[in-house]
Amino acid sequence: MARTYLVTGGAGFIGSNFVHFLAEKRPGCGIVVLDKLTYAGNLESLADLMERIVFLKGDIAVPEEAAMAFDAAGDEVCVVHFAAESHVDRSIESAAPFLRTNVEGTQVLLDLARSRGVVRFLHVSTDEVYGSLLEGEFAGEQHLLRPSNPYAASKAASDHLVSAAAHTHGLDVVITRCSNNFGPFQFPEKFVPLMIANALEERPLPIYGDGLQQRDWIHVADHCEALLQVLERGKAGTIYNVAGSCHRTNLEVARFLLAELKRPETLLRHVADRPGHDRRYAPDAARIRSELGWKPAHAFEAAMQDTIRWYLDHGAWLERVRSGEYRTYYERQYGERPDA
Repeated sequence: MARTYLVTGGAGFIGSNFVHFLAEKRPGCGIVVLDKLTYAGNLESLADLMERIVFLKGDIAVPEEAAMAFDAAGDEVCVVHFAAESHVDRSIESAAPFLRTNVEGTQVLLDLARSRGVVRFLHVSTDEVYGSLLEGEFAGEQHLLRPSNPYAASKAASDHLVSAAAHTHGLDVVITRCSNNFGPFQFPEKFVPLMIANALEERPLPIYGDGLQQRDWIHVADHCEALLQVLERGKAGTIYNVAGSCHRTNLEVARFLLAELKRPETLLRHVADRPGHDRRYAPDAARIRSELGWKPAHAFEAAMQDTIRWYLDHGAWLERVRSGEYRTYYERQYGERPDA
């Protein structure tokens, strides 16, 4: 019997990239996508796969809607759980949607996974659960969780629920915690597409504080490869960090994008910093490298150049997703924000 992958949040940025990756790498598998289609979910990201997959619109926090996806997936099912509210700034405005989707929704899926006897449950998490690290410090999977914003706290809570389901009920789970992704189909509230979109229009690029916050960057295709490796070969009950081992400050990334787009650095606008902004994320990905032999295949500079070209080639897509609610949010977040 062919295995079916139930992908929650499969119309979002990383989820849609993973669905494309899965369809290419495992052509005989079944794929069911469940997505609420919030502002960050976009069916255009799956347009070329709609005859290949089963798509269901539904909310993971509503048991009846989530159950429909399990019904469609059948018996031999692996769950790949991306669905989440994921933007830190929005979580600072209101944590309620993050608790509902990221915590309550994850528990709904775990309950269904147990009752349906799924093959494996892969929970896609974030390196932000480790909190800010000192220079030279790296967080392995056993590192203390110190989430410092509502989004990260909600993901840490969901991580604990997934681990508890394994320990208490024997559910076969694996958890991944990945660093900052970039690539096609990323919603423009996130740093890289926001910088690209504003630079193309020669609008100011808002940089929080001094811009020296440091992140580890990874192309989304490398993340997708890691997820498939963990899903198929990872040890049950294990957490795997996924990282590009490519550390750049926000300011360095913004300057690189401006240079590639031939725009002046005078477009950089330092604005008042985000409350509680973590200074440095640095996950240690030694486990996935040693146990599964995974390592990133995309160099930062070339992958970022490919990403720029993708947005240049998909201007109509970018304009559509930036309309409506996004415009209102952007003005609320940056329009009246004072300079740093």
